[in-house]
Amino acid sequence: MTESLLHRVRVVLFEPQDPVNIAATVRAMKNMGVRDLVLVRPVEYTAYRLEGIAHDTFDIIERIRHTETLDEALADCVHVAAFSARRRRHKWDLASPREMATRLLDRVDEGPVAILFGREDHGLPNEAADRANSLVNIPTTNHASLNLAQAVLVALYELHLAAGDATRVVAPPRHDAPPATSDQFERLYQDVERSLAAIDFFKTRYRDHIMRSVRSLYYRASPDGREIDLLRAMHIEVVRTMERVRRQALLERDAQAAADGGAIETHGATGTGGAEPDGP
Repeated sequence: MTESLLHRVRVVLFEPQDPVNIAATVRAMKNMGVRDLVLVRPVEYTAYRLEGIAHDTFDIIERIRHTETLDEALADCVHVAAFSARRRRHKWDLASPREMATRLLDRVDEGPVAILFGREDHGLPNEAADRANSLVNIPTTNHASLNLAQAVLVALYELHLAAGDATRVVAPPRHDAPPATSDQFERLYQDVERSLAAIDFFKTRYRDHIMRSVRSLYYRASPDGREIDLLRAMHIEVVRTMERVRRQALLERDAQAAADGGAIETHGATGTGGAEPDGP
């Protein structure tokens, strides 16, 4: 199996202060295919807590290395890109995250490369940034401060794309359907017209104009064969429902008429009945 270029990329967090950010970094690494994390003088944490925050990432967590100095973390790296939102007084080789990704991956054949991030409160101090070959700034609004793990994710995403390492294949639809045919579309339009007529939609509208708009709408939506069948079923059910409603209305009207007729007949029988008047 060919080794991923991203297996030669190292994430280095300088004095991270929050285990949640370490865990979120691990999750981002798992998502994007990077596996090596080095922590320089990190806050105390447990592997159990990290995996509790970033589930199913123990393969990354068990590879985490700790160092006391940045020199130890970067000693064998052939290129280091430091992320910082702060303006620096000295002139630096600046890069965007996308430019950074290309530069780093161009060097992985020579040895490990690293992306370096600073503390949550103050970022990278100058002496840490001094170890970087290039400085990376993530374009933002005037509010430039990003959460540590968010910045890591942006960097890893660009590396992931640049490496062509999108290994997760999106599964096809569970019930894949063929494209709809012209005949299916025509049957759909017939059912649409019947259903709109059933609810008297054309009563105050010009039928041809409405149906032409319906055709345009459905053609632009480009439903497949299964979706066409679903749309037809919906419009057919409108027609059937309206037929049931009308039949029920007729039955209720006939029942009411029969009841009214019976009442009139009964009233007539009562008005002509009774004893004959006594004779003289």
